[in-house]
Amino acid sequence: MMLFGEAFDKVARVVGLGYPGGPKVDKLARDGQAKIELPRTHFNEDTLDFSFSGIKTAVINLHHKDPEINKADLCASFQKNVTETLTENVKKAIERTKVKTIALAGGVSANSYMRREFLKLEQEGIKVYMPDLKLCTDNAAMIASAGYYNLIAGQRNELDLNAIPNLKL
Repeated sequence: MMLFGEAFDKVARVVGLGYPGGPKVDKLARDGQAKIELPRTHFNEDTLDFSFSGIKTAVINLHHKDPEINKADLCASFQKNVTETLTENVKKAIERTKVKTIALAGGVSANSYMRREFLKLEQEGIKVYMPDLKLCTDNAAMIASAGYYNLIAGQRNELDLNAIPNLKL
């Protein structure tokens, strides 16, 4: 999910909305129609891996090719595409694991379209938990807070520290 925020920020920057991108893309998308075809990247059917690199590049190329493109339609199309990519993968993960409860969290979980689409999963017997909007903060703030507490506890890392996505905080 961390890739979502970065993707929304990049699309917002490209179409001239500024930072943070999530709320601005969401707001502009309400005035548009999701009618622009954008690519989806799935690595293969056996994995749940996917990427937003292709869709970000497509948005950049479409905007550079036609600076007058309807930005509301572009944002609505982008938002729909990434939300469908995530919900499709969640459904595949549920099929494989038989887990019937999911949580949508992080800054992008405030996106109104995404919230509506995830709530539709409840019609399929999947319990969906989402924080109140006031609790949907940027993951960067959460990481900065964890870093602060590690710092005051005397924990330090070398400059060659690498990202570990499932690191316990």
